[in-house]
Amino acid sequence: MLADDHTIVRNGIRSLLEGLTDIEIVGEAQNGAEALTKVKELTPDVLMIDIAMPVMNGLEATAQLSKLHKSTKCLMLSMHNNEDYILKSVEAGAYGYLLKDTTRDEMLRAIRTVASGEKYYSPSVSNIIISSYLQKVKSPETALPPKKKLSKQEKAILKFIVEGSNSREIAEKLNLSVRTIDNHRASMMKRLGVKNAVELVRKALEEKLV
Repeated sequence: MLADDHTIVRNGIRSLLEGLTDIEIVGEAQNGAEALTKVKELTPDVLMIDIAMPVMNGLEATAQLSKLHKSTKCLMLSMHNNEDYILKSVEAGAYGYLLKDTTRDEMLRAIRTVASGEKYYSPSVSNIIISSYLQKVKSPETALPPKKKLSKQEKAILKFIVEGSNSREIAEKLNLSVRTIDNHRASMMKRLGVKNAVELVRKALEEKLV
């Protein structure tokens, strides 16, 4: 499915994909809101979507689709080759990012790759993503060994979390309040760069923090 507010762009992409036996355009949308409605109705394997559109932009639509319609993979198509748009697309859950000056062969490769459930980024886009990641890794905060970020009490709490204990059970074992345990858990998750308890346990095991 195609989502772009410019008819000429949609027509151009359609002409590039005509005659292919493994790719069929099942619908079109002129903005992100319309794309959400039509994806629910048509359930395409891939949604090729522009970023800058009226009513709802491609980033917002992609973020919603990645939660509500996971079977449809979003492939961003944009004229913007800058870090901000690319990283926001990745964060929104896009499976790929193509520039509008891409070749037909690369577009086909991207569509087929994303349809198979794999990520696709052109070399220039991949370089931007990698550079951003390396910059974060080299930052003073993330460069510190994880073990040095945790106090003795936090390590004790983390050990119980890894063993499967809940906040109330940990509070009883350490003679602390449930609120204190929850505050320590939230603090550790923030400093270790994880979003939930499952990721916290995985990080603790991978980094041998307990």
